[in-house]
Order: sequence, then structure tokens, then C-alpha cells
Amino acid sequence: METIGNERGGSAEAPHRATAFGTKAQAYAENRPSYPVEAVRWALDPVTDSGSPDLRGLAVLDLAAGTGKLTEVLVAQGAEVLAVEPDPAMLAELSRRLPRVQTLSGRAERIPVPDQSVDAVVAGQAFHWFDMDQAMAEIARVLKPGGVVGALWNLEDVRVPWVAGLAEVSELPRDLETWQEDQSTLAGHEPFGSVERAEFASPQQLTSEAFVARTATRSSLIVMAEDERAQVLARIRGYLRACPETANGSFVLPTVTGVDRAVRGQGD
Repeated sequence: METIGNERGGSAEAPHRATAFGTKAQAYAENRPSYPVEAVRWALDPVTDSGSPDLRGLAVLDLAAGTGKLTEVLVAQGAEVLAVEPDPAMLAELSRRLPRVQTLSGRAERIPVPDQSVDAVVAGQAFHWFDMDQAMAEIARVLKPGGVVGALWNLEDVRVPWVAGLAEVSELPRDLETWQEDQSTLAGHEPFGSVERAEFASPQQLTSEAFVARTATRSSLIVMAEDERAQVLARIRGYLRACPETANGSFVLPTVTGVDRAVRGQGD
């Protein structure tokens, strides 16, 4: 999970953090969670044939695709996917894992594809990095009229007391609360209509070390001084050893996948 709250305003350190992932591309691919099919299908429902069992025939642009976590789900559902990602190390890892997927180097603010060329644009854990005015204008440009944009987030469920305690010990943001309370990043951009929002339970089976490894791929930790990062990860290990729900080293992490979607108007 990546922080969605404190970077939306474009903090001074956000550009540095945004470029940090490439140094951990393989670890990111190995430890970050995937996305539930139900959430992906809901995001694309406005452009999906209601009778279709999959996403065949849909041209989908995965924006800021990273190592291909969301791309992989789309491909498995039959979509024709174009993955766009600015970080060369992340893009190389995506190509290694999904060699048949078409990839392009590019950013949300300047998407390297023709006008009205895709049915849908999606992004997983990424919209908080974008300059939203520029990005939404570009997304509108590349979408066909009636196309859909979807933002997906994997969010630890801090409504569960022991998960809230883990967030407190790690001093990491409570992203589910931020997502639920804040207006969608997709809101207020023409020519898109109103934003729809849905939540999907996506519990994840993890070991303590797998959770620590996942946390270490967060941008805020990647850019930390080594000793500070070690202290944060040590606190997390200590909490997991002491917490009854996680003490045996294997546990189910309550997680919610939040999805926002908006449909592009039919005009030019």
C-alpha cells in the first residue's frame, strides 16, 4: 500500500519519493498485493458488455503501471492492455514478468498514445502522484467518448483494532480513513461525470516477514536513512510478535480495495 493522503497536495519531497520505487522494483513486484477481480470488473463496468464473462475486446491503458500488479489482473481477464510507466526499472520488471504486454515509457501528464484510442484508463496506487489537472485532461484526451477512468487502492482496514494498532506503532498513515473521508481525486474534472465509489474486501494471507518486506517498499521508507528505516521495521516486527492475532507469524491482514470511477462525456 502506498500513502494516499499527505502527497495529494504535492509536497516538496513527493517527486523524490515518486522516483524511489525503481531501486526496489523486484521487491515491489514480489511483495505488493494484487487487486481483486471484482474490484477491477466494477471499475470497468461502464464499458463492459453486461453479458460478458471477461474483458475481451476492451482496450485498457494501465497508467503508472509499476511492475504490473494491476496489469496482470487485466490481462488474465482478457483485456488488451497498454502499460505506461515512467520508471525504467519498474517497466523492465513489468516486461520481465509479463513479456507479451505492450509497454511505453510515459507519464500521466503526457500520455504517449493517440486521441480517443482506449476504452478505459486505470491506475493502481498511483493517482496521488499525478498533477491532477494535467493528468485528467490527458486521460480525457486518450479515452473514447463514454470511456471510463478508474482509480484503485489497496488499503489496510484500520477499523479492525489490531490493524489500527499496527498503523500507530509504524507511524504510517491510516489510508483507508483518508480515502473514505476525502473527496475523490477524480472529482471536478471535465468532461467527466460524477464519481462513483465502491469498496471490496480483499483479505490477504501473510507472514510477518512478508508484511515487513511489503512495508519496506513504501516510498516513505525507501527514502529514509538506513538507521531510521531499521527502527521502523523493528517496531513493526515487535508489534507482530506481541499481537495475539499475528504472534504465530502467519495471519490474515484485513484489507479493503477502494475504487473510484468516472465516465467521460460523449462530447469532443
